[in-house]
Amino acid sequence: MISFEQRRLLHKYVVYDMAVQALQRDYKVIENLKLSKVYLPILDKLLNDISQECYNSKSLLEKDKIRVVRWEKVDEYFSDLIIATTGEDQVFTYANMALKTQVENLLISHQNKAQVLN
Repeated sequence: MISFEQRRLLHKYVVYDMAVQALQRDYKVIENLKLSKVYLPILDKLLNDISQECYNSKSLLEKDKIRVVRWEKVDEYFSDLIIATTGEDQVFTYANMALKTQVENLLISHQNKAQVLN
């Protein structure tokens, strides 16, 4: 059984990991755009920031001996996240659309913070 704080950290890791995956997929598409020189530096900065946060979250989870085993798509609306702990494997169900919205909000908030700093 994982604690509330560990569950919160796991959720944070999941959102950051999905954001990194989405940015990596989008990177390949943006490279082919005519104005890629404009967008790629923005995407690089965002990808580096999000990747670092993802790595930090994963390290904290590994310290507690928690790791993600796999995702299983239940149906078009829900997916199960299977994690391994020192005691037993646990399954968490996520709503796909809610997770997508959280990833989008994360990317928008990081981009807004970067604009404020500049």
